[in-house]
Amino acid sequence: MLDYEIGPSQAAALLGENQARLLDVREPWEFAWAHVEGSLHIPMGDLPVRAARELDPAERLLVLCHHGIRSLNVTAWLRRQGFAQAQSVGGGIDAWSLEVDPTVPRY
Repeated sequence: MLDYEIGPSQAAALLGENQARLLDVREPWEFAWAHVEGSLHIPMGDLPVRAARELDPAERLLVLCHHGIRSLNVTAWLRRQGFAQAQSVGGGIDAWSLEVDPTVPRY
């Protein structure tokens, strides 16, 4: 079984090889302020309604929030729903900006 968390650099490598999908669970204003191009935006509160119809349980999902706390909670919830390959991006978009892409604004 995969670890619950993955580092931003590891996540970026998987995304670059089309081996995963980035799921951003932040609020709309946060996503508008800063996001990773190509990510799927489903706010945390919308997931219970949208997950079953918009996400594939067989797909590797990398869950992103601001600092990694919400995404870890979402990852645990997704795994309980059958999304066994869900992982939280440790440190969130803040760490992504520091480690992977400094053009992503920090807030």
